Amino acid sequence: MTARLHLEREGGIAVIVINNPPINAGSAAVRQGLMASLETLRTDDALEGAVLMGAGSTFIAGSDLREFGQPITEPQLPAVIAAIEACGKPVVAALHGAALGGGFELALGCDARLAAPGTVIGLPEVTLGIIPGAGGTQRLPRIVGIPRAIRMICSGERMAAAAALEAGLIDQIASGNLRNAAVAYARLLKGSKHRVRDRPVPEAQTAEVTEAANAALKAGKRRPAVQAAIDAITKAAVVGIDQGLANERAVFQDLRVSREAFALRHQFFAERDSAKYPSLGDATPCTTEHVAVIGAGTMGSGIAIAMLDAGYCVLLLEQDAAALARGAERIQAHYAARVQGGKLKPDAAAACEARLQTSLDWDQLASADLIIEAVFEALDVKRQVFARIDAVARPGAVLASNTSYLDLDAIAAATTRPQDVIGLHFFSPANVMKLLEVVRGKLTAPDALATGLAVGKRLKKLPVLTGNAFGFIGNRLYAAYRSQCEFMLDEGAWPEQVDAALQIFGFAMGPFAVGDLSGLDIAWRMRQAQAATRDPSARYVHIPDRLCEAGRLGRKTGAGYYSYPEGSKGPQVDKAVHDLIAQCRADKGLTPRTISDEEIVRRVLLAIVNEAALLMGEGVAERATDVDVVLVNGFGFPRWEGGPVFWARDRGAAALQGDMAWLAELCGPGFVAGDLRHLIEHEG
Repeated sequence: MTARLHLEREGGIAVIVINNPPINAGSAAVRQGLMASLETLRTDDALEGAVLMGAGSTFIAGSDLREFGQPITEPQLPAVIAAIEACGKPVVAALHGAALGGGFELALGCDARLAAPGTVIGLPEVTLGIIPGAGGTQRLPRIVGIPRAIRMICSGERMAAAAALEAGLIDQIASGNLRNAAVAYARLLKGSKHRVRDRPVPEAQTAEVTEAANAALKAGKRRPAVQAAIDAITKAAVVGIDQGLANERAVFQDLRVSREAFALRHQFFAERDSAKYPSLGDATPCTTEHVAVIGAGTMGSGIAIAMLDAGYCVLLLEQDAAALARGAERIQAHYAARVQGGKLKPDAAAACEARLQTSLDWDQLASADLIIEAVFEALDVKRQVFARIDAVARPGAVLASNTSYLDLDAIAAATTRPQDVIGLHFFSPANVMKLLEVVRGKLTAPDALATGLAVGKRLKKLPVLTGNAFGFIGNRLYAAYRSQCEFMLDEGAWPEQVDAALQIFGFAMGPFAVGDLSGLDIAWRMRQAQAATRDPSARYVHIPDRLCEAGRLGRKTGAGYYSYPEGSKGPQVDKAVHDLIAQCRADKGLTPRTISDEEIVRRVLLAIVNEAALLMGEGVAERATDVDVVLVNGFGFPRWEGGPVFWARDRGAAALQGDMAWLAELCGPGFVAGDLRHLIEHEG
């Protein structure tokens, strides 16, 4: 056998153990080993069946994605599955940990599937811009039917063992020793084959199939892989299994080398590397079980919920009894809604709430391992809070600020232990958004940063390390994005045109609708804070200031870039805003011009890319790919575009340099060009 796989014998049963850490990815070496083992099973008369299982903590948690963009290496997975089906002896898949993608397709090719409690199964290929390519679209509907197969495959759903048993996707949950149970099951099947390929596709009502397909297309934003998966699944009942498998494989091969698939794999690897920072050396995270959150507003309550969900004991601290009561009620309402919606069991919700303590007593902070400040975004307020924290927190506790753009070093200077101070910038809503910026101050110790990253991982977030600079990575990039869009308002575009063009590109929302949602006064305060240090020769757009001065602060005031009349379903284009913009143009002596949607998107991407290069040059971002993680997971950049760094690399250095010269001319005085080599030249 190969180094990635070995065959052991238990009587007449071959136990084929896949050992390709860390996730037993289905690589070429694994497939070669499987083919050799199956040939042994086929030709050795002493063997009457086999068990496939994974070494370590998982079965096969997916294919080796690095192979997907490379030339084909034989044998391919469909050939391995065909060998299982043709060998004449039963093969049982023993699943534990995760059986995902090609791993679950391999299991579907076996005669039976047993799973340990806690196992998850699924076919997540569509989330990577491809479709299952080894029979998933053909064998799955033969078990669960076409509508459910559409829902599972198009969403990339991960199903727990109990639900998989109920759906017929596994045959047994092994409560004891999985290997022993699988061997015994293989012996029961002696002399028989139970191939999924031989089952008919259950009949389904046309209306049900149509409903499932339409829902999947809507949820999947009509991306090509979603439509291709639906086509392959629905044809399973029309064409024979062999033709269906051939069609599926052809589509898979086309999609795996598409730009979208490359972009999604790029984002996958960028997210996988999140929280891995060689610059921290062998720094060890501090033990963290008790977390204190200061501030019971919307952000503080959201952070508390995120911590409770992750199993931490949480102290929610306020200085105002009414504010504390509102925060506690907000948390209770959250869990009540989760239970009512069937998303959380009552006992799990009760356990979370039982770990919450609320208090007005600052001395209670003495027992916390991690203290997170989530108060008003003003430097003097945060410094006062940290001075109070410093007086009562135990030695070695990690002290974190949730600031979104303030100087962390100035905050840390209010304490006698700046080495213990980090930034933990949560994105709103804190219990939902996956992105977490972990901010390094000038004196922050590596173990404090390692603690922040470890907490982020436990929260199931994507923690990204950032240096201490105004706006850190995310808000600095977003400010450049928003400024470019404001430039285009000055030049002749309207808010609704900019928003629509960027939504068509794939952003979840346009920048002006986002500004109205979050409140235009937030950015207004930032501009006011920067006014004294702003380059007087740099281009400045007064339109957002004029809106704020007119009391148009966004949705909360019923008017911003758009109006929000009572009973309206969303933003309404407002002539008053057009008039205000036109007046601002006239005040500057600007003649508006027609700006195309293509120019809007191109300028936004170039502005973000340039700012990313500046961040890399300043050492604020440690890896260029971190920019893509931040933009996709914190600011609605379309995942299937990979991120602005992927876009820049795909465009190429020569074209990008020309683009930047064009952008610099449009932006005028104050434009600072970043060194694009920081982005184009890959890390490592």
